Amino acid sequence: MKLFYAPGACSLGIHVLLEESGAAYKAELLNLREGAQFKPEFTSINPKSKVPTLQKDDGSVLTEFPAIAFWIAATNPAAKLMPATPDGQARALEATDYAVATIHMQGFSRMFRPANYAPSEADHEAVKDKGREMFLKGLAWLDKALEGKDYVAGEFSFGDAAPFYVTFWAKERMNLPLPPNVAAFYKRMLARPAVAKVMADEGLAVAA
Repeated sequence: MKLFYAPGACSLGIHVLLEESGAAYKAELLNLREGAQFKPEFTSINPKSKVPTLQKDDGSVLTEFPAIAFWIAATNPAAKLMPATPDGQARALEATDYAVATIHMQGFSRMFRPANYAPSEADHEAVKDKGREMFLKGLAWLDKALEGKDYVAGEFSFGDAAPFYVTFWAKERMNLPLPPNVAAFYKRMLARPAVAKVMADEGLAVAA
């Protein structure tokens, strides 16, 4: 398998899951700043021009974070990335979807790409403020979801990968104070050997 990723991007979560799965894979860095995602070499693989993108051993391609995360968990049962109960699976899907579709795509994107939401530069600060509000609301939801639990579905699962990358952004990129349960979750994730390896492989540092 081959994972196309960008260091510290949302693909970080999928990179972690692949490492946790124990499956053989190759990680190929895609330089988004230089526009590699728009070049024919990559658009022939994923015309959506984004990461994460997973090219399977048979040559077929999976895109979209939730789909890739679910597939990794479902096809590597020995790694126990899929919660054992329907309720656990639903919680993992719930956390994945909310982290990707709302905290990331609605909150974070407004803060860092306000022009996508308002063509007038005069409106950009208002867009950023709304994004920050949504991002912080997302962290508060995650804090509640983690109450009394180490991970979103109880035991570690694919459902922790997306919450991890948005927490990484909050702490390391935005220097936001993390709610207590989220802070404990982040520390717990960083202590996992697979996470530590991926962070090192991607050249990502964390604050002391």
